[in-house]
Amino acid sequence: MLPKWFDEWNTSNPTNIFKPAIGIGIIGSVVFATAIVVSFGNPLATDSLQTGPRGTGMSVPEFKVALATPDPTIEEYYTEEPYVPEAGEPLAKDIYENVQVLGEVTEDNFNRLMNAMTQWVAPDEGCAYCHANADEGEYADDDLYTKVVSRRMIQMTQVINEDWDGHVNANNEVGVNCYTCHRGQNVPSEIWFRITPVNEAVGGWASVQNRATSLSQSTSLPSDALEQYLLNYETIAVHDLDSRVEGSPADEGFPTWQNAERTYSLMNYMSNSLGVNCVFCHNSRAFYDAAQVTPQWGTASLGISMVQELNNDYLVPLKDTYPENRLGPIHGDAPKAACKTCHKGYQQPMQGTNVIADWPELATTGTPEY
Repeated sequence: MLPKWFDEWNTSNPTNIFKPAIGIGIIGSVVFATAIVVSFGNPLATDSLQTGPRGTGMSVPEFKVALATPDPTIEEYYTEEPYVPEAGEPLAKDIYENVQVLGEVTEDNFNRLMNAMTQWVAPDEGCAYCHANADEGEYADDDLYTKVVSRRMIQMTQVINEDWDGHVNANNEVGVNCYTCHRGQNVPSEIWFRITPVNEAVGGWASVQNRATSLSQSTSLPSDALEQYLLNYETIAVHDLDSRVEGSPADEGFPTWQNAERTYSLMNYMSNSLGVNCVFCHNSRAFYDAAQVTPQWGTASLGISMVQELNNDYLVPLKDTYPENRLGPIHGDAPKAACKTCHKGYQQPMQGTNVIADWPELATTGTPEY
């Protein structure tokens, strides 16, 4: 088809067409990708929550597509507006037997709350999950441990909303109710038990670290951080500006590198619990300086104190109430709470859904205000 002279010239002067073809392909792909982004928007666009002064790098970046994705458990949340009581309306304690909490609530609101608790905690089992003789219309007995535990959990919820308002309502009214932790499950996810030592074959510090566990967030960091800081009231204070500090680990209160690793283990857990990084609470150039922390640091500090109280005053004392299958697999201890039990990976539980707006009965230890 082509002249003989062209074939001879082409044979003696071969041309590498792959390099220009690859270049054209790359340029074409970039142009195509740019056209898609301009037309439909960047699927990997990010937004930043600024937590400190500009120029200090104190911001928490998040993908906008993730921010726009709702917590899937919100859709299953059951709520119902309260009935505004009328003067002289009978109270639950005057109608039903053995009402040790919520006795000051009117009958309609009492039943409304009982129905909601069933939806929040035991949607499959129904009333019989806490009331052994519910089918016969008998609700007064305490035969099932679940009823005894539920009663104590109601009291705990009221205390959280009343005494720890600075944490649960730090930015706006959010509060907590049973669904905050349970999300339709009998036992909340992200509870924890004591698991240390995790490496009994090795003496000393290795007995609490160098083994990836759920409590160490699958790292080799110490696995006893929640136990020490959220149960045993150990103080988080290891920073020092001097590289060499006089003292001995044998001295009481002397911060060691083990304490530093345990602190980092807790901070790693808290970051994963809220889906944030260090600068959400701290100025990373001065972790030691309380004057340079963010407002979230104060909220988180209240949260630590709150969880310490909840574990020691409400959850741990229930150990003898639980059956064996509800206790820890290693030490037989009661289930305990921590940050992730409520937050589930979000800065605010249920992305800031106000869960006490319709449930004033759970917002106070006193008479609810409607």
